[in-house]
Amino acid sequence: MPDTLDNKVALITGSAKRIGAEIARTLHAAGARIAIHYRGSVDEAEALAAELNAERENSAATFRADLLDTASLPAVAEGILDWAGRLDILVNNASSFYPTPLGSITEEHWDDLMGSNLKGPLFMSQACLPPLKAARGVIVNIVDIYGQRPLADHHVYCPAKAGLAMLTRALAKDLGPEIRVNGVSPGAILWPSSGMTSEGKQKILDEVPLERAGSPADIAGCVLYLVRDAEYVSGQIIAVDGGRSAAW
Repeated sequence: MPDTLDNKVALITGSAKRIGAEIARTLHAAGARIAIHYRGSVDEAEALAAELNAERENSAATFRADLLDTASLPAVAEGILDWAGRLDILVNNASSFYPTPLGSITEEHWDDLMGSNLKGPLFMSQACLPPLKAARGVIVNIVDIYGQRPLADHHVYCPAKAGLAMLTRALAKDLGPEIRVNGVSPGAILWPSSGMTSEGKQKILDEVPLERAGSPADIAGCVLYLVRDAEYVSGQIIAVDGGRSAAW
């Protein structure tokens, strides 16, 4: 199995911070050049690019796009080709996440959550198809265990992630043998920045056989396995959740 991503180029959506930034650092450490996509987090994106470029010159660049503006996405792929000359890896990581209790759901909620979690990954994958096919590349979608079992009051987010899980399998079926497509479903990795009590967190951890939360490094390590080592794996979605979904 290969042990390096030298000369490979990876686009990671929503990679200016949190899990996306950890995926960027992990793939970069394995040798890849990183295209850092962001929408509004310009300062974080530029700081991450500077950090990575300090390790290897011209090994990272930033690309801004609103994933809901699908007409703009081919320009992202073209910009990466202008910068690096190729594209080997696409990680669809960008996501909106918030509750939408019944009775309060608006079309704006629908457009945002379906757009970032399902529409964006589909149209970004489509925009990147030519260079990914040429490179015999890899797509990894960041799904969610709540695409398998619903989370209370998330009546748009959960169906969006369920759709992304099916999209992962559909793309794997149609894009082989040139492109492998897989997914990673995080469990309790990073808590929401607001709105969750310590009791709520403990209730979740009580359902985790490993009895602890995971870290962004756990997700990034799984992505690295899928893009670098899993040469005969496609159409699979790996739950990185400490065993929480094992009994679902």
